[in-house]
Amino acid sequence: MANRKQSKALVRKHIFSVPLSDIELDMIRIKSQDAGMSASELMRRNALMRPLPKRLSKISLQTYWELGQIGNNLNQLVKATNTAIKIGRTLPADPELLRELLELLHQCRRDIASDDVDDEDSEEEEEEDDWEAD
Repeated sequence: MANRKQSKALVRKHIFSVPLSDIELDMIRIKSQDAGMSASELMRRNALMRPLPKRLSKISLQTYWELGQIGNNLNQLVKATNTAIKIGRTLPADPELLRELLELLHQCRRDIASDDVDDEDSEEEEEEDDWEAD
């Protein structure tokens, strides 16, 4: 496979130094690990106001993956059902029920992806609401 050539304007050849304390450097490293990217990429995105990618919690990510595996199995069952219909054999499952299951599964995966991010936002809001002046 050939290497893709970048436009000369997009090649990163400049280094921008920023003095940091030990604590600040540790915080950047932790945030970059949490975001799943290099510290350089984190700094570029923050400095250039690009949104950070949404991250799922480990439990949500595992659940999302497991639901994907279930979806693969359902798709195989749908294919077997469609093949049985074409050749006039007994259906292994109700096609309408399979469609409903697949749609429900896809909706669950969408909910997991959006709820995890929404939960983080709502926790921050709750912390702000709990604050009281002395």
